[in-house]
Amino acid sequence: MPKPYPSEFRDDVVRVARNREPGQHLKQIAADFGISESCLTNWLKTADVEDGVKPGATAADTAELREAKKRIRLLEQENEVLRRAAAYLSQANLPKMMYPLVRELADGGIPVTVTCRVLKIARQPYYRWRTTPVTDTELKQAYRANALFAAHRDDPEFGYRFLVDEAREAGEPMAERTGWRICSQQGWWSAFGKKRGKNGKSPGPPVHDDLCAVIDDKGRIRHEFTAEGPNELWLTDITEHWTREGKLYVCALKDVYSNRIVGYSIDSRMKSRLAVAALNNAVARRGDVTGCIVHSDRGSQFRSRKFVHALNRHAMVGSMGRVGAAGDNAAMESFFSLLQKNVLDRRTWATREALRIAIVTWIEKTYHRRRRQDALGRLTPIEYEAIMTAPATQAA
Repeated sequence: MPKPYPSEFRDDVVRVARNREPGQHLKQIAADFGISESCLTNWLKTADVEDGVKPGATAADTAELREAKKRIRLLEQENEVLRRAAAYLSQANLPKMMYPLVRELADGGIPVTVTCRVLKIARQPYYRWRTTPVTDTELKQAYRANALFAAHRDDPEFGYRFLVDEAREAGEPMAERTGWRICSQQGWWSAFGKKRGKNGKSPGPPVHDDLCAVIDDKGRIRHEFTAEGPNELWLTDITEHWTREGKLYVCALKDVYSNRIVGYSIDSRMKSRLAVAALNNAVARRGDVTGCIVHSDRGSQFRSRKFVHALNRHAMVGSMGRVGAAGDNAAMESFFSLLQKNVLDRRTWATREALRIAIVTWIEKTYHRRRRQDALGRLTPIEYEAIMTAPATQAA
């Protein structure tokens, strides 16, 4: 069963269909975006229901009903916890530990999370009680950490060596290396120990190696963006453009094999979720992407924990270029240059909505299906993929 189209892609197609010029048929719009006319018609009907133009159950209504059923089931579980807890605590041999009751309810099908929340107890101590008691080593580490933290709280200017001395005076001796390890794990550094950049900002460290860099005969670093098949190497970057309502940001991913824009996301804010949404949209439309390399610059969006987790979730491999080296991602910059000339700089854009429709239409209609490229043998990205992947499919 094919994967559903990303919701952002569906919304963009509906926008273009609703704002089509007089005389332009839905069949042509559907062909421009690579979907069937019946699919587009269904999307328009669903959008009309969601917007209240036509009667029907919206997605919000369905979600609200689902959430109500979930809430009722949760209340039933909470009532059962309170009933069993009252009977448990009313027995004569008090005081009691609550952990046996939590285990008993869990065996009966009530989640530990629900029981602990109702009884106002922490889950982690319960799980530790279920597995193994606290070891002497862990207890000693906790005492040492408490001593170091007390010293750090009193004198934030002290480095870890001074903190170790203070902890030793408090009755918790340890080696300097041990003190450094604990302080490093907890982030307890001297207030004067870290040097800042001249303007308070510096490029962030890379979270991935540069997998596209090669060294030529003269010892210079250059980049080779080549791929033997689809979904082997993707490039990504973010561009921005002003409208009268404010900036609009576009994050796109390009497959080096066919120069096709496999996914994109458009938003009014340049947060990590913009890059994550673009990646998720690309994966939803491309299918199996295991092992695909995603090359980017060192922007904070691509170094974010959310983006790295998204790469790991899809079994993809990250790659990052150097700081201040535009050539490290030149292939992606060339696409944004085309977008700038053909759409962004053509006129002044009054609203973000109008610019969004223009960008989506140009990518799906013009760039993918009409603009022939010399690097692809005068074929469009869609034609190139259809022609070059067909022999491989037949051979398989």
